[in-house]
Amino acid sequence: TMPVEIERKFLVKKDRLPVLTGGTEFSQGYISTLPTVRVRIAGDKGFLTIKGQAVNLVRDEFEYAIPVEDARRMMETLCRKPLIRKIRYEIENAGKTWELDVFSGENAGLIVAELEI
Repeated sequence: TMPVEIERKFLVKKDRLPVLTGGTEFSQGYISTLPTVRVRIAGDKGFLTIKGQAVNLVRDEFEYAIPVEDARRMMETLCRKPLIRKIRYEIENAGKTWELDVFSGENAGLIVAELEI
């Protein structure tokens, strides 16, 4: 079967959050937005992700591990600036895993919770 994702995203108010610990540092940049072609470094791992256009909240998604050195070079030379920087926390609630992204840099103050279903 073809890989697909269904996700919902929510803005989060900082004053509603518990104390956050154990997050993973992310840097990412975009080579293209249609289709979405993203380069990401999560911790010490590199990834290249291609996402199709969403139809009824569902879209194709292909993600490939790449050497972190390649990811850094792609971000420096191919990605639109500014790059996105955030810390991702995984929070378990009611049997589901939420990904909570706390942004820094150009997007400081933005907090987004995502649930993939």
